[in-house]
Amino acid sequence: MPRHAPPIHCTAEVKSALAAIARSRSEEARLVERSRIVLKCLEGKQLQQVAQELEITVPTVRKWRQRFAKGGLAALHDDARSGKPPKYDAKFRDRVLALLEQAPPPGLSHWDGRIAAETLNASVHAVWRVLRKEGIYLQRLRTWCVSTDPEFAPKAAEVVGLYLNPPLNALVICVDEKPSIQALQRPSGYVETDSGAVVRAMKSTYKRNGTLNLFAALEVATGQVHGRTTESKKREDFRGFLQSVISELPADKEIHVILDNYSPHKKNEDWLVQFKGRVQLHFTPTSASWLNQIEIWFGLLTRKALRGASFVSKDSLRSAIEAFINRTNEHPKPFKWRKREVKGSQLRNTLINLCN
Repeated sequence: MPRHAPPIHCTAEVKSALAAIARSRSEEARLVERSRIVLKCLEGKQLQQVAQELEITVPTVRKWRQRFAKGGLAALHDDARSGKPPKYDAKFRDRVLALLEQAPPPGLSHWDGRIAAETLNASVHAVWRVLRKEGIYLQRLRTWCVSTDPEFAPKAAEVVGLYLNPPLNALVICVDEKPSIQALQRPSGYVETDSGAVVRAMKSTYKRNGTLNLFAALEVATGQVHGRTTESKKREDFRGFLQSVISELPADKEIHVILDNYSPHKKNEDWLVQFKGRVQLHFTPTSASWLNQIEIWFGLLTRKALRGASFVSKDSLRSAIEAFINRTNEHPKPFKWRKREVKGSQLRNTLINLCN
């Protein structure tokens, strides 16, 4: 007379979990199969019947039925195995990071994954895995500018104070020039790449049609922009532009002008006398022209109106610049000053600067 295996039991919650695993498409196939074995056994089916329905061997059914009876749902998972000792462990990670702190081999300006792998006599894929896990991008480049002005703090506080809390009955404007804008002429359009993607394209050769200088002033409170293109960038050009901007502003307002330390901006005290103290100049610290908000607008001008454009003459370049100024002034929007603090520890040549 054949022997019958003792029945197995489980709670409704465990049975529900087994059913979820059995119909899952994302769990491991072996775990799905084991769950189906146990579910059929819970229905009271014999080992031979379960094996026949699932097309597996009777010993396999017996094994996982017994494992479940002793250890429950957790017993369906494989026991932990020691396995082969990892070749690229935490010590290898430390070696990669320590190597990146060292100078690259002679003839190279920086490390890359392949050179690091050759130096460590390791797999380049292992090195790349470490770099990806640590968030290190060796080919990305970021720059920073450190001002050496001994009066950086008070000068910067004065400029930022004008942005955040301007004086009553006063206007704050940011003034600077964008010199030597080239009128480059070259065909451009759209092309389809080998992968089927459609991208913008420009001819590699171009024709130079001269250069222009742009003087621009940004009204901090409104976002309005004043501009003038010139052939030169002398002190007389700067004074003439600033004179025209001031003449367009309300006569009953004080004017606070934020400038960098370019030589035409200095030594204008005799010229400022005519305004009888109504116009005051404020200079950013040396090597800190990024504190001047007009630089933000210059960046927008470059990206949206100049880069990738074609100009057949200086007049067409001038028209493009004036059109962008008019477009800005149709719906002006002031910039919100939110420059984050840069700490000294961020400027050290360490791995933190290699992370994204």
